[in-house]
Parts: sequence; C-alpha cells; structure tokens
Amino acid sequence: MSIETYIPWSEKKEILVILAHPDDPEFFLGGTISRWISEGHAVHYAILTKGDKGSSDPTLTPAQIIAHRIEEQTAAADFLGVASLEFLDNPDGYLVPDLETRKQVVSLIRKYRPQILVTCDPLNLFENRRYINHPDHRAAGQVVIDAAFPGAGNIFFYPELVQAGLLPHTVEEIWMSLTGQPNVLVDVTGFFETRLEALKMHVSQIGDPIAFEERVRSWLEKDTQGNFKYEEKFRRINFTR
Repeated sequence: MSIETYIPWSEKKEILVILAHPDDPEFFLGGTISRWISEGHAVHYAILTKGDKGSSDPTLTPAQIIAHRIEEQTAAADFLGVASLEFLDNPDGYLVPDLETRKQVVSLIRKYRPQILVTCDPLNLFENRRYINHPDHRAAGQVVIDAAFPGAGNIFFYPELVQAGLLPHTVEEIWMSLTGQPNVLVDVTGFFETRLEALKMHVSQIGDPIAFEERVRSWLEKDTQGNFKYEEKFRRINFTR
C-alpha cells in the first residue's frame, strides 16, 4: 500500500473524532488534531465511554474515575481548541459494535454533519509485539465505519432519527488512526509539544509525568539531516475521488 503525505484541504472542514475513551484522541492523533485546528478546521470530539475502568486504584468508585476522566479530557480538548466535546454512556471495556451503538453513531454523524470522520482501525488487533489493542478501540472503529456507510447517509435507515430532525449525511473521508496499514502520513513535528502538553493533562492515566515525558520524547525519530521529526499515520478512505 502506497503512503501519501497529507496535503492540507483548500477549504475549511468540519471534523468529527469518534473514539472509545477519554485520552484516545490525544494519544492516537493529538498532533494532527492540533495541526488541523491551526489550519482553521473545526474539530469535534465524541467519546463513546466515560472511561469508568481507567484506574487500578481499588479505593476509587467508577463515579470518581468518570469525574476525573471527564475533567481531564475536557481540559485537554480546551487546551487544543476543540470546538465541542460529547461523552456517551456506554460502559468502558464492554463496548461492542452492535445495532444500538451503531444507531448512536449514526445520530452523531447526522448531528455534526462532518466532512471528515475520524476513528481508529478495527483491524489492528496487535498494536505491537508487547501489546494487544484494547477491544474497545477495535469496537469503536468498527461501529463508526458501519454507521458511516450505509446508515448515516440513507434516508431509509432510522426513520425515527429523520423525524427528530437528524437528516441523512454522507461524509467525504474516513481517517483511521492506530493502524498497521497506513496510507497517509501527517507531519506534526511542529505540533509535538502541544500534543505532549495535552497528554499531560490526563493526569490519572500517565503515571509519573517526568518518566512519561521522557518516554513520549523517545518516540521521536530523526530525518536524514539529523533533525527530530514526528509523524502520525492513518488509513484514509476518500469517497470523493
């Protein structure tokens, strides 16, 4: 599969990022989100769960975990300049791409009417040699793709949504982050520090902030001139060409 370099769109876009957990947007594509916002695009977040299992501290209740994670994700989104943030009530760890969740996502697509829809790659089972990709990540990617076509754009799907004013909408592109089969690279070297600061707002998730920053900086690569560079990879489906 050939890999292209991202070329900015010539017109402003509405971009909807739908992922499973608070912190997924910043971890998966925080640099790209920052770049898109700097280019004048409107980026919206819809998070399918509230991250109620995102802790190993047995003294915390799910409600306390949710409160922390909503606060952290809100702070990170505000820092990046995200236009809107919405949380759904699906339970963390139990997300499945069933028909009810698909309807939720169709509703989101019809509500926000994005040209660009962003999720993660449902085919990425093994993130690398040391990790299994979280099943919620894969479920989120699958349900977003299933909702985007054919349900979101076809008036005969979910007539009750049409009656509620959520009219059919077809996206121009789907971008899948966290992929092992990228076909587009986005140079976000100039947005690395912004991404890092947004990630550090997820205090409950990163552990020791100094060790975390060192680990994230170790992900940087060097170009042929010895300069550090940072790119984010996506699998993009473009319905307009």
